[in-house]
Amino acid sequence: MSHKPPFTRQIALPRRYVAYLRVSTSRQGDSGLGLEAQREAVTRYVEQVGGVLIDEVVEVESGKLRDRPGLLAALAHCRSKPATLVIARLDRLARNVAFVSSLMDGGVEFVAVDAPYANRLMLHILAAFAEHERDMVSARTKAALQAAKARGVKLGVNGARLAIARKTEAVAFAQKLAPAVEVAKAAGCTTLAQISDHLNACGWRTREGSAWCPATTRRMMARLAETPQPVM
Repeated sequence: MSHKPPFTRQIALPRRYVAYLRVSTSRQGDSGLGLEAQREAVTRYVEQVGGVLIDEVVEVESGKLRDRPGLLAALAHCRSKPATLVIARLDRLARNVAFVSSLMDGGVEFVAVDAPYANRLMLHILAAFAEHERDMVSARTKAALQAAKARGVKLGVNGARLAIARKTEAVAFAQKLAPAVEVAKAAGCTTLAQISDHLNACGWRTREGSAWCPATTRRMMARLAETPQPVM
């Protein structure tokens, strides 16, 4: 007489998501301009689909760059869990058709909240529109700068002042974290990943309010290395 194994019901686990939020300037990152709207859209989507948001990566970087540390960290996290990358809008990844296409072939699932049911063809079309919009904005900006220069306007003065102010703020923030970094080293943390984990465990966040990763820790420690430390 044969005995059938008892029936066991497989419980479906909720899909895990890693949020990627991006703004193009440090001023936007410091003020939260654009970030809160992205965070709200992403959080609302994950709740609606019954998923779990396991991490968030905030990056202040131009979308033109391919090797963005924050995006690379978010993609690596998605591969290791595994999880789905979630973004508020497709242009938060890039306004470049080739780049978006390479991500689709990169082995990491991603979903844009503004087009959650878009297939590959639709994503290509949306990326093409975003790329066209980027080119149009760039052309209008160049034309406006040339017109201002022709009128005798001196360009770049305010930008240089803002750059100095932002760097000063970044250095001050790094100095504030110097004791926490020393504590991490004293506790045996030797790698950027270990120091990042220590800062996160102690409740420290980056200037943008996100968790530390090796890339952001490296930049913060580079600012500390450039700053003369007081002699005790």
